[in-house]
Amino acid sequence: MTVRNPAADSPEDLRDELEGRLDDPALRPARLGDFIGQERIRAKLDVAIQAARQRGEALDHVLLSGPPGLGKTTLASIIAAERGSSFHSTSAPAITRPADLARLLTLLEDRDILFIDEIHRLGRSCEEILYPAMEDGHIDFIIGEGPTAQSVQLSLKPFTLIGATTRSGMLSAPLKSRFGMEFKLEFYDTDSLSRIVARTAGLLGLNFDHHATRATAARSRMTPRVANRLVKRIRDYVTVEGRTHVDEDFVHECLSRLGVDTLGLVELDRRLLRLMIERYKGGPVGLRTLSALVDEEERTLEEDHEPFMLRMGLMEKTAQGRMATQKAYEHLGLPYAGTRDENPQLF
Repeated sequence: MTVRNPAADSPEDLRDELEGRLDDPALRPARLGDFIGQERIRAKLDVAIQAARQRGEALDHVLLSGPPGLGKTTLASIIAAERGSSFHSTSAPAITRPADLARLLTLLEDRDILFIDEIHRLGRSCEEILYPAMEDGHIDFIIGEGPTAQSVQLSLKPFTLIGATTRSGMLSAPLKSRFGMEFKLEFYDTDSLSRIVARTAGLLGLNFDHHATRATAARSRMTPRVANRLVKRIRDYVTVEGRTHVDEDFVHECLSRLGVDTLGLVELDRRLLRLMIERYKGGPVGLRTLSALVDEEERTLEEDHEPFMLRMGLMEKTAQGRMATQKAYEHLGLPYAGTRDENPQLF
């Protein structure tokens, strides 16, 4: 049984693909040994999975956090494969009523895996269903109303909940404390991304040389999902132009035509930085203001764009708002005159 949110079924434009709204299951590794990067997390998971298998127990509940596209869903499916368990997937926005979640839990078989994406968006009433389910293996519900109402307890088969979140700070303390293992996925370095690009190119039948692989990885926003997307878009140009070999120059040409610059920024990233610099003298400027100016949801900016630009040193977050850094000015080819704090007389 797989439950998915239909609103996330297809991208509307190129930017959605580059930001990694979708993924191709055929490109995902199926085993822990094939998963590239996140070595410390893989090592800890390997031990936990082996121990649970040897004891014949369900794996303890797992919380995976980190920016989008780093492999949380892939790791969850790999855990199920390594355990030989059925994998049931849903997302918190798709669970609108406690009864929906209760039904999912009662349908789980022994040692099944239930994966809930965006678990930080789970409603409080649904969250309360999970507390006894995760800790004691049962759910409580009320039958009837008023004086005749009765509390009924239903036992569940041992299962593993894997929650994924891009905003671990939004999880309530009671829910977070019930996860036996918590792992934060980090952005990828160029070497790891190059291995992912090479693997994906091979699966898609593309002949990337070493320099083409590195060039693609360098523009992949430190994110495997974006790397896969870029390889697939390069494949389009390879198909149209009838090429048999992909070199570094062809990669740069393709990605430039797609609007992906040398740091991996897409058009929306550059618009945000230019707004901060040209309209607000580099900032600070509030997220709500930026969201209104670019006609994009605050959550999208905060989850899909800010983490990468913060990591790249192009933006800073302050109590007053977002600020563009000197590196952002230099990348956009704009003169840098310092910030308000550095040169208050200029503003």
